[in-house]
Amino acid sequence: MQPDLHVCPCQIHPSSSAISSPLLYKDCCQPYHDRLYDPEDNKANTAERLMRTRYSAFVLIKPEYIVKTTLPAQQSFLDVNAIESWAKETDWAGIEIVEHTPKLGKRHAQVEFKAHFKPTNNAGNLVDKIQAHHELSTFVKVKNKANNDARWYFLDPTVAMTMTQKQPCICGSGEKFKRCCGAYLV
Repeated sequence: MQPDLHVCPCQIHPSSSAISSPLLYKDCCQPYHDRLYDPEDNKANTAERLMRTRYSAFVLIKPEYIVKTTLPAQQSFLDVNAIESWAKETDWAGIEIVEHTPKLGKRHAQVEFKAHFKPTNNAGNLVDKIQAHHELSTFVKVKNKANNDARWYFLDPTVAMTMTQKQPCICGSGEKFKRCCGAYLV
């Protein structure tokens, strides 16, 4: 069967029936994944929506989507092979959005989530017990000054970048790094 005949990965919650009528992949995250390189169409309207599409991209092993939805200044520092390997080696079990804070200052938002998965033991076999990766992720809405378009991007705190607090921010806001994204990356 094709993925578009299944419930979207971002709609699966392993320990709750929080979503009473889960959406199919074709009606949920697939349009975002399919329009990855379409600058006019590929934008989530909230940080939570972007988080859900990124989770589905991990489950469906779409590392290009993970890279392209990370802040552009950080994209070249990402290891696509490592992202793909991690996604393949993980048996995903569902996602739980704990809290979405849609407005932190002018252009930031946060999504607290738990990505549930089954780990492998030392022999490489799946363990029956589901565990959770609990994270508070920060997102930034970046404006394209040429066409006044804006889109959400994930701020990856694991990307090692040499920045000073007084440099212009990596998101292109025009503010100093320390007053913008630096508050969420240090």
